[in-house]
Amino acid sequence: MNINNEVLITVVIPAYNESESLPELVSEISDTLKEHSWNAVVIDDGSNDGTWETICGLAGEYPLSGLRLGTNRGKAAALAAGFDHATGRFIATLDGDLQDDPAEILPMIEVMEKKNLDLVSGWKKIRHDPAGKRLPSKVFNGVVGLTTGIHLHDFNCGLKVYRSAVAKSLELYGEMHRYTPVLAFRNGFKVGEKEVNHRSRKHGHSKYGLARFFRGYTDLITVLFLGRYSYRPLHFFGGIGTLLSLAGFVINVYLSVLWIGGESIGRRPLLLMGVFLMLAGFQFISMGLLGEMILRFNPRKPYTITARTSANEDSPS
Repeated sequence: MNINNEVLITVVIPAYNESESLPELVSEISDTLKEHSWNAVVIDDGSNDGTWETICGLAGEYPLSGLRLGTNRGKAAALAAGFDHATGRFIATLDGDLQDDPAEILPMIEVMEKKNLDLVSGWKKIRHDPAGKRLPSKVFNGVVGLTTGIHLHDFNCGLKVYRSAVAKSLELYGEMHRYTPVLAFRNGFKVGEKEVNHRSRKHGHSKYGLARFFRGYTDLITVLFLGRYSYRPLHFFGGIGTLLSLAGFVINVYLSVLWIGGESIGRRPLLLMGVFLMLAGFQFISMGLLGEMILRFNPRKPYTITARTSANEDSPS
């Protein structure tokens, strides 16, 4: 599968306080992919436990590059940084806690090629997580499938494989990493899933709680909105504005007819409502126009890199 010595697989690993897990994880990746051309990008997402020093040491042993974010920006920003610096034809993502099995990467690529998919998402059918994490995740997956029309068993699985063009087309921030299959599908790519092995956590503790699931639901609203109106904000705001303005106009025409007929309308609450609806309508239309203007500008990247390391560099910078 290697063509002209190009990198076949880049493994992107976001890591936050995973200094104990990373050496074993990278060793497993190396053993799994040793017969293929591969490299890895490990992103230290503002860790405070020596993760960066661990990454720098690993960069001296493996074809691995490290990126250090200035502060903890979240998994979406870490993945965005990794995708920007990935060079492989296929880009695999793994969480840094050893719960994702690197042995699944090649079978997922095989499924991708066999079914002509562009993104294969892992499905942790048998999960080794506490019930307090499994139940909210099940509800979350059901709601996302119902609202987006994309039915996967496990949107939130960290183990995914992308074709390079797919990963580099995604704009990730907030908790958007949960919705990469939705974003890819909306960009016209083919999405599928494969059942994968899920392992118990060996070191540390989970960084995810109920608060992150609630933030994920708010980002779902963003995904649904952007999926329909990101390139035509005036259609959304202008539609609301037109309805409000039309309602206000009809009210004011009605009151004008009464006034012409000699009836006093100065103290009628309906007059204030008519004026308010027209003003609100104009404001919504103005918001839509501003949104159209903002589209002319490129958004900022959701991360800041404060240090780098790459293969054969064994000291922090």
